Amino acid sequence: MLRSLTSRAVTVTFRAAAISHLRPCVLASTSLAPVPNPSASHQIRHYSAKPPLTFRTVEDRIMLVLGCYDKVDRAKLSMDADFVKDLGLDSLDHVELIMAMEDEFGFEIPDGDADEMKTPRHIFKYVCDREDVFA
Repeated sequence: MLRSLTSRAVTVTFRAAAISHLRPCVLASTSLAPVPNPSASHQIRHYSAKPPLTFRTVEDRIMLVLGCYDKVDRAKLSMDADFVKDLGLDSLDHVELIMAMEDEFGFEIPDGDADEMKTPRHIFKYVCDREDVFA
């Protein structure tokens, strides 16, 4: 208890000293700077499409995500390796991999479709169909 109070007091003291040291610089620079008028005419939104995917980039991204997963042995990893039989993953690991693929490609994979994905090649085919990937 005493240790945490002492630690908190030291933190507050150092923070106050740092802020008081910076305060004149911040006040001087902001008081001289003009304040922009946030009108609608100055707000511009830029749109762009996602970069086009090729078969090679999809395959590389899938293998990268799987290779970064700590429970996957990189020596056994291939496009046709079964998640359960070859890589020794359980159902929770499979769910985590599917979630990682969703994060990587930016769309949600329904549970019914995710249950059918037993190999990286299944994920590859699903992503290519979903994202209209061409050569």
